[in-house]
Amino acid sequence: MIRPSLANNIISEVRNLIDEDLIVVDTNGIIIASTDENRIGTFHEGALTCYSERNKIIITKEDQRKLTGVKAGINLPIFFQKQIIGVIGITGEPSKVSPYGELLKKMTELLIKESYYSEQLEWHSRTLEAFVFDWIQQKEWSTSFLNQSTLLDVNLSIDRQIIIGHYSRTEDDFNQRKIWNDIIQTIVHDKNDIFVRWGNERFVLLRTRKGNEKRQSMLHFIEQLQRYLKEKYNKTLSFGIGQMVSSREIYRSFEQADRALAVAIRTQSIVFEDELRLEMCLQDIKKHTRNEFVHRTIAPIIKDIELMNTIRAFIVHNQSFKETASALHIHINTLHYRLKKIENVTELNPREFHDMATLYLAVTFLDDHLKNQG
Repeated sequence: MIRPSLANNIISEVRNLIDEDLIVVDTNGIIIASTDENRIGTFHEGALTCYSERNKIIITKEDQRKLTGVKAGINLPIFFQKQIIGVIGITGEPSKVSPYGELLKKMTELLIKESYYSEQLEWHSRTLEAFVFDWIQQKEWSTSFLNQSTLLDVNLSIDRQIIIGHYSRTEDDFNQRKIWNDIIQTIVHDKNDIFVRWGNERFVLLRTRKGNEKRQSMLHFIEQLQRYLKEKYNKTLSFGIGQMVSSREIYRSFEQADRALAVAIRTQSIVFEDELRLEMCLQDIKKHTRNEFVHRTIAPIIKDIELMNTIRAFIVHNQSFKETASALHIHINTLHYRLKKIENVTELNPREFHDMATLYLAVTFLDDHLKNQG
């Protein structure tokens, strides 16, 4: 049976083809969607006859007086997987609207098929997401987990590495699904690779070993994806990459990729976890120490959004005055003024190596704190 939400979508789509009143009726003869809202929920005797006879029914002006809830026009059965799941009707002079009948019927059935397969893909995607979440969380594999892997055709006997990608959504991001589909088609080339969404702004790729692939080849591949999405959707992707591990240790690769991504987001880059040096030590610094460090360094400018954005951009662009000014859309003299203001307020000079390292650590601790606070 057709759901009312799908019936309304059908009416909305088909309305673009024909300038007549339309109805969608369920298998009990009840109108569940219509261009005339007053008819929704009413009984349609002609549609019930159409359903029973499994054939097109033409309703004349004379039939209007004899049948309950009908208007002149035609009713056509909607088939899906050889079963009638509802009826669609066009109101109007039968001789005028009949030519649209078969076109309308076929379009409706195509919309239903598209909706069905879209829902199946969405179900599979959500099921796979839940499975990967369990995979990362579980140190021991339960019987139900192993059964689920068989159901989803996931090979647990091969090595994989985790790649986590991130991009920032905007409020006017209406093409979210299109972006996800584009990423999947671009990044997944092996049937054993697994791609899942991880919240609204992240995705996780469980990538299998590609023969004797060198790191440079993988880096080139991900850089191509970065450029493609930047050019097509104006999205800047950051990537954290864990090490290749056995399927039973996939949680380790995830932790590594997550740690690398935290650095990659700050620099909008691609970071391999095994290249991290300083960040490994930073992970072990206690929360109290981090908070105290922030308090002693950048506390005076934390509430100044302009200065905080300036120092973050200066870090991202490797202390390049030209690139930082360009990214912030300000004159380079304005940048010098802001950096001098940061120096005056914090007593830390962003132009000097030692002070810049201190500022980098303070911003890192602050951003990690904000991330953990949601």
